[in-house]
Order: sequence, then C-alpha cells, then structure tokens
Amino acid sequence: MSLIRDLADQIVAAHRNEDLDILLPQFSAQHPPPRIDNEAAADHYELAGALAAINMGFIESDAKVLGKAWSRMAVRDGGFNVQKWPNRPEYFDLLPWTRNMNPNAFPECPKRLGLYGVMPDADWVKRMVDAELPTVQLRFKSDDVSKIRKQIKESVAATKDSKTLLFINDYWDEAIDAGAYGVHLGQEDVETADLDAIRDAGLRLGLSTHGYAEMVYADRFCPSYIAMGAVFPTNLKKMQTAPQGLGRLYQYTKLMSHYPLVAIGGIDQDSIRAVAKSGVGSVAVVRAIIQAKDPKAAVKHLQKLMQA
Repeated sequence: MSLIRDLADQIVAAHRNEDLDILLPQFSAQHPPPRIDNEAAADHYELAGALAAINMGFIESDAKVLGKAWSRMAVRDGGFNVQKWPNRPEYFDLLPWTRNMNPNAFPECPKRLGLYGVMPDADWVKRMVDAELPTVQLRFKSDDVSKIRKQIKESVAATKDSKTLLFINDYWDEAIDAGAYGVHLGQEDVETADLDAIRDAGLRLGLSTHGYAEMVYADRFCPSYIAMGAVFPTNLKKMQTAPQGLGRLYQYTKLMSHYPLVAIGGIDQDSIRAVAKSGVGSVAVVRAIIQAKDPKAAVKHLQKLMQA
C-alpha cells in the first residue's frame, strides 16, 4: 500500500498547479471518505490514480473512472508517467467508432454552437432571436402542461427561419410535437425519456455532465452535444457536485473534443474569455444576459469576448 500511496502523492504533486483540486469535505462517521476497491482494481496504477483523484477532491465515481484511465494509459504508453494526465478516449473506454459509424447516434449540430443563452420563457427566446443569438435553450418551469406547450410552441415559432437554434429543456415529448430543433436533458432524465422517439423525430440531443463518470455515461448515447459544468458556483440551480473550475474544464475538453461541447455554470463577462480558451465551441450563460440593462448589447459584447 505504501507504493500506491507514494504514486498517488506523485500524481497530486505533479498536477498541483493545474487547478484540478477541489477542497476536500470534512469526513465523519456519518459521511465517510470514498472507498477504493482493492480487489476489483486491475493493478496498482489504477489504485494510485483513484487515490490521487480522491485526494484532489474528485467524487468517488469520477475517481474510479480516473483510476482505470491511469491504468490504461500506463499500459498503452509502456510505463507510468506522473507528468501526464489521462485525456484520450481510449483511456476511458469511450465508444470506439465515429458518429457516422454509430447507428444510434443523434443528429449532428454545429461543432461550435457559439454563445448559448438559457432563457426562462418564450418572450426571452423572441428577444434572443432579435439579438441574433446563435443558440438558445428554453428552460421554462411549470406543472401546467398547457402553459408548457404554449411556451414551447411560441419559442419554436420565434426561431423558425431565424439564425437561432432552439433547444427545449426537459420537455422532450412536447418538443417533438412542436417540431423543435433539439432537446436538452439532465443525467437524471435519460432513464425516463424516450430517447428512441427523440432520435426518430430528428431532434438533436444535448446532455448535461458534471464530471468524468457522467461524460463516459453520456457517450453511450452519442448525443448531439455534451454540456459540462457547473464551471463556477451558481445559485440558479441546486448542484449535486462542486463547481468544476477551469482546470478540470480544460481537461474535459481535451477528452471529449470529438463532440460539440458547451460549458455552463456561473459564467459571466469576467470569465467567459478564459472559458472559451478551453476549446469548447459554446458557452452557456443565463444571468449575464437576463440581468443586463441592455440584453441585446450584452449578447454582442459576450460574443466579442468569446472570439477574443
């Protein structure tokens, strides 16, 4: 075990300045630290990689995925190199074929979706069409089915024949009925949504992810794009995982570069340039637009910052 701990410490030390760490929580009898499965591990590189990930604050599911990636990287590269960080698809057992070879792949969307506004209702969607926002998501929350359908129908009508692509958050069946461009789902929605119906209707599918384990899971469905976050703290949605930070985002984009990628979560005009430099083709914002004094001007300003 001393060898494993030594290797894990070397990994942590080698990547200490890459903004990959998240402060560890205070463990207790009620909230014990994650466990490493010694029996299921392929070798001591997997155990060392998983232990290093835990020490860096990765959640247990992500640490397990990273441990296996470290093991595969060591085998494929012919040795263990602590200076490297696993960021190739084959290290994570991602699908081995391209989108064109996958019969279950969802329809393609642009590789670079640009500035991506997440809007609360159809009126805001209409304003974003007028502002020529490249991509917009309708995130309307209600238990009233008639209101939901009305909002989606109006949003689809507003984006028709425009330069703006529209994704509907959550309500996939209503989005199909209205003929929307695409649907955005969270990880918790994948199990209940009829993915075959979405695919057969020709809608694009975007999936939210919050770390390595969820990215690997999302890859099973070959969605149209993958959203990664939350990059920074946000009060707009209760998150189950801590903010990922720029360091992790930069590594995520290297791993998932074969997908259109959307960064989301707490991004504003002060951080959007650094986020765009990660290599994502799209940056999602909420408050940076809807809380701006002049939302149309804010769209143009944010786009300029992304391009810079």
